[in-house]
Amino acid sequence: MGRTLYNWFPMRDALVEAVFADRVATVADLTERALAMDDAWDGFVVFLTGVCELQGADLGYNDLAARTAPVDGDRGYGLMLEILDRAQRYGELRPDITLADMAFVLWGVAATIRATHKVAPRAWRRHLTLTLDGLRATTAHPLQTPPMSTQQTRAALRKC
Repeated sequence: MGRTLYNWFPMRDALVEAVFADRVATVADLTERALAMDDAWDGFVVFLTGVCELQGADLGYNDLAARTAPVDGDRGYGLMLEILDRAQRYGELRPDITLADMAFVLWGVAATIRATHKVAPRAWRRHLTLTLDGLRATTAHPLQTPPMSTQQTRAALRKC
């Protein structure tokens, strides 16, 4: 009797991790490269653009990125938080942006990628540029709604 996919990957997360291992490694490399950059804003932009490029190049990864959030305590979570904190400390990123808020950015870009990949595959870049302009500290206006909690973000992602 042959082995089934479930024999190799009894948990869905293990299968997803195996399929997208190269993208996860690329995101880790992007994070480290972003943190090594002298300019905190440039590092933030390089990281976010790199993640969105991965999404634009692979609709499967795009769907995964739109449905997952980093887990507190994971290496990736800490590194992404460091990218945000650094850009905020240098006064480049809005001080009220949280890691949970970044889910909105990735959801929005993911939806743009999904909607335009056949007719305008680079449209997501315009979307991201407009979003980045709104994330700059120098153009920020007070937000009237508090950020979602980690639990709220995860619940919303499960519904995607």
